[in-house]
Amino acid sequence: MATSSPQQILHDVFGYASFRGAQQAIVEHVISGGDALVLMPTGGGKSLCYQIPALLRDGVGIVVSPLIALMQDQVDALKQLGVSAAFLNSSLDADAAREVYRQIHRGELKLLYVAPERLMTEGFLNLLEGLQQESRIALFAIDEAHCVSQWGHDFRPEYRALTVLHERFPEVPRIALTATADAPTRREIVERLALEQAQQFVSSFDRPNIRYRVTQKNNARQQLQSFLETEHPDDAGIVYCLSRKKVEETAAWLKEQGWDALPYHAGLDAVTRNRNQQRFLREEGVIMVATVAFGMGIDKPNVRFVAHLDLPKSMEGYYQETGRAGRDGLPANAWMAYGLGDVVSMRQMLLSGDAPEERKRVELQKLDALLGFCESTECRHQTILRYFGEEHPGDCGQCDNCLEPVDTWDATQAAQMALSCVYRTGQRFGVAHLIDVLLGKVTPKVEQFNHQQLSTFGIGNSLAQAQWSSVYRQLVAAGLLNVDMEAYGGLRLTEAARPVLRGEQEVWLRRDADPVKRKAQRTERSAKSREPFAGANDDPLWLALKAKRTELAREQGVPPYVIFHDSTLLEILNHRPQTLDEMGKISGVGQAKLAKYGDEFLQVVEDVANGV
Repeated sequence: MATSSPQQILHDVFGYASFRGAQQAIVEHVISGGDALVLMPTGGGKSLCYQIPALLRDGVGIVVSPLIALMQDQVDALKQLGVSAAFLNSSLDADAAREVYRQIHRGELKLLYVAPERLMTEGFLNLLEGLQQESRIALFAIDEAHCVSQWGHDFRPEYRALTVLHERFPEVPRIALTATADAPTRREIVERLALEQAQQFVSSFDRPNIRYRVTQKNNARQQLQSFLETEHPDDAGIVYCLSRKKVEETAAWLKEQGWDALPYHAGLDAVTRNRNQQRFLREEGVIMVATVAFGMGIDKPNVRFVAHLDLPKSMEGYYQETGRAGRDGLPANAWMAYGLGDVVSMRQMLLSGDAPEERKRVELQKLDALLGFCESTECRHQTILRYFGEEHPGDCGQCDNCLEPVDTWDATQAAQMALSCVYRTGQRFGVAHLIDVLLGKVTPKVEQFNHQQLSTFGIGNSLAQAQWSSVYRQLVAAGLLNVDMEAYGGLRLTEAARPVLRGEQEVWLRRDADPVKRKAQRTERSAKSREPFAGANDDPLWLALKAKRTELAREQGVPPYVIFHDSTLLEILNHRPQTLDEMGKISGVGQAKLAKYGDEFLQVVEDVANGV
């Protein structure tokens, strides 16, 4: 293999005709011995950036990964390609681990995936030193490198110790990779992993195949049900919830409605959690309802949607979680329902934690950026990319704001009323009570505090309750009001509210769409969002190809996408190859897979053509 070129390995082993984006430059840089920091979106092909150099350099490539399930998947996928790979982590019994060590000593492996805890043991570091004395380490790849950042959403303390690789093995090239890193996280990765001399390769963070949609919460379960029925009746997807209890309840409810839904959270016993994860990875059309404990490194390429029933903590969290959809480059949906209650819950969670005050302040700023995204009337792709320091021209045609431009209205007077009501009631009440005062409702609570005597009592009759709810939600998102957790979620004015109350600043807010109108438009949108699959689910060949893939996967105990991605099956469906030569030209069909599966899939094409 040493005489091959990167291009040849890409084609012969992985079955792709050409590199994408910066892949080739990264591969050549690492092959030549250079260190690299790679920021590339999920689905951008990060793993090829270290797998190809490992195949072309002498020795074994050591891949540090924080995820046991992902290691298993990566190794399964590499073995399908004819690459000698293995992993070392706590899931292996003593005999299996000993066999991997024997393979290392015999020089039989080209890629070894290892957990950071295992890597940092003195025994393993001594093993590496022995290999390096014989120049038998091809490279170190540090996957999910954002785990090193204490400000990140996936902080793993053991990642901090990985500077040992630079200190003890200065001659071995290192490549650190992540799909999610804003500028501060990027700086921290460089500093913590001693990558000051590494070349940085920053690809666009844009995921043009993902359609982003944010909808105001109004019976979230029914909204989710409608979204699934209209756009994803047979698809695999992830539904994220904030709490373990809500995960359990939502999964049970979806099951009652006839969906194949499973729960996943850190409170489940390991056996149940692993069984549910394996079902999600290995079966078609399973919906995983999960907390954020699920998903980092989930390698399933045909997740067609990610739905959020609760607000994530930050833009990074939202970007990474939604990025689990559409890794195969085909159309996918990121759908979120949120309301002011989410803001209150999330602030409560952040402020009640044990983190130092500085960290809480940073996390609240990140939450505020996400609220701004939710309420924005601009292109969603543009807003996300701006957060990561990247420009986007807007008008993406792949988000709710571009497909159905949002009306805005001059809400200056309404904002003054809303803010004044907060002030007059003593800056200690939640939204429901404030709206009652504005609408002039004489409730027991209004009478208890004598708020019917206030000047703001009944001045808001020109707007309905739902409209006032929208006003308050947007004033919080705009930073004119703060949710005071010590006052049980009461609202307080911020400095930014002063010029509005004085009449020195206008306030324009988005006009929430009419739910009936939204429903009518959804059918029209859904057809477009699934264009590559249009008619596929009714095509006998598509169903036969998927059935063959599932059969082969079950025989080998691997996920179906390890055999072929959906994108490869779609290409077979569209081109209907007749010969092995034609099959070899399909993207994702390398030499090992052509030899292993070519005849079987050609037979499927022939059988369907002959009506068998």
